[in-house]
Amino acid sequence: MRIILAPMEGLVDAPIRETLTRVGGIDRCVTEFVRVTQGVQPPRIFYKFAPELYNQSLTQAGVPVAVQLLGSDPEQMGRNGRKAVELGATQVDINFGCPAKTVNKHKGGCVLMREPELMHEITAAVRQAVPAEVPVTTKMRLGYDDRSMGVACGQALEAAGSAEIVIHARSKVDGYKPPAYWEEVSRVREAVSAPVIANGEIWTVADYWRCREVSGCDDVMIGRGLIARPDLARRIKASQQGTEVEDMTWPEAVALVREYAEVLQGWLEDRFVTGRIKQWLNFLRLGFPEAERLWPTARKIRDVAPILACLEQPLVT
Repeated sequence: MRIILAPMEGLVDAPIRETLTRVGGIDRCVTEFVRVTQGVQPPRIFYKFAPELYNQSLTQAGVPVAVQLLGSDPEQMGRNGRKAVELGATQVDINFGCPAKTVNKHKGGCVLMREPELMHEITAAVRQAVPAEVPVTTKMRLGYDDRSMGVACGQALEAAGSAEIVIHARSKVDGYKPPAYWEEVSRVREAVSAPVIANGEIWTVADYWRCREVSGCDDVMIGRGLIARPDLARRIKASQQGTEVEDMTWPEAVALVREYAEVLQGWLEDRFVTGRIKQWLNFLRLGFPEAERLWPTARKIRDVAPILACLEQPLVT
């Protein structure tokens, strides 16, 4: 009954992984994708996306982190998978789910679901290139143009040696619009023997249990729901034990944002740090009414110190 933090390009970076895994409840993370085109990416690129490689592929809280690759050339994907393991990766994940137009235009991510045979070739090449003891896993959607390709693609990935298959319960065309089609994930799960992990539209503890019931999956991956409510995984874990924990308060959430900002300031120029804070705050609006009330003011601020001060100001009820 694992909870996995989803890879979200441009948002779920190493600092936010560190912050969220310290809150608790998360069993595994996956990096933003390392783009594979021609040749093997230099070590600095792998370390940029997965600094946890310096720490046995663990966050400081001890949560394992998989390195994710995205590309369409089986040979190059295999070579980069091997390099990731040489640098310390303990799991290699392959992205067949990214819906971004730019990525799909260059034959990466979800567009590959039009070609299950190529998905098989890519996964098999990585599986062959990576030591047997290192799991190769995959992430996909239910299809590209519609939701009809889930079973065929899932079977192709299993046949190629994917140890687990994460399924975002929508097609590319569906984007991120509700609902999530968890019942379609169930169809894939029933058609393969590899473990299937359900992903998509889990915002609350109740959503988690409904997703498990409909999809039949024991494990789930959560992205936006954990960004909006950083304590969601912790509360789900408590519910698995039949107990409850107190909800995170707004001051506790602000403390996490401040902690995140401090780490980012060691990585980025302040103007970029402010942008990342706003990006997170925009998601926190979905989980905290305080964030919604502060948003009109905070969104106009360009510097780090003032935006953090804004988040900590008393709110008049």
